[in-house]
Amino acid sequence: MKWLLENPAQIWSLTLEHLYLSLIPTLAGLVVALGLGLVFGNRPRARTIITAVASAVFTIPSLALFVVIPSLIGTQILDPLNVVIALALYSASLLVRTVFDALDAVAPEVLNAAEALGYSPARRRLFVDLPLALAPLAAGTRVAVVTNVSLVSVGAVIGVGGLGQLFTSGYQRNYPDQILAGIIMILILALVFDRVIAVAARLLTPWLRQRNGSESGARAMRNSSGNGASAAMQAPGAVGS
Repeated sequence: MKWLLENPAQIWSLTLEHLYLSLIPTLAGLVVALGLGLVFGNRPRARTIITAVASAVFTIPSLALFVVIPSLIGTQILDPLNVVIALALYSASLLVRTVFDALDAVAPEVLNAAEALGYSPARRRLFVDLPLALAPLAAGTRVAVVTNVSLVSVGAVIGVGGLGQLFTSGYQRNYPDQILAGIIMILILALVFDRVIAVAARLLTPWLRQRNGSESGARAMRNSSGNGASAAMQAPGAVGS
């Protein structure tokens, strides 16, 4: 903890790099997953193939992917772009199933109503299905971004890893305080990202808050009615008077 407080400039620099290596891949993966979900969500055969490929990609070890990508796209081994591409693939693989499931969760009566109003399939997907799928999409995105925040540190093994460089440096120097500083900052970043996405999703889905409020109110009314009836039954003279 002492090292963390004594080196704010280095921490800030590594944190900015970690932000770049975490956020850009998450956004890129989300865009790819949304595109695949919106286009192929209603095509069972294509959907099955996409899901299988995504599952296979996600099983590839991250370090192996960091090393293989330069030979595929011609970048240098220490180019941060390698980490960005690898984590974007992981994000898309993780999110594509979430997108499919989120779009499937939209109530059929809502889809029928949109079609009755004259929405084309593409317009309905964008302006009806997608907004109503925001809540489960946000949950999946929270998992993806937290996963990326953690995986970025693996890139430190090849010299690109943001705060993960504190792990390799601390290990080489036998300096646990530096390693602890990296763990603390990565944990803080993950918690901040998780909360920001959760709050944003809540603000973008006001109808869910209204529904939850209505359900809570209805539940409270039922409870109060039940308590009132019980009190009336237990009151002196309520029975046999």
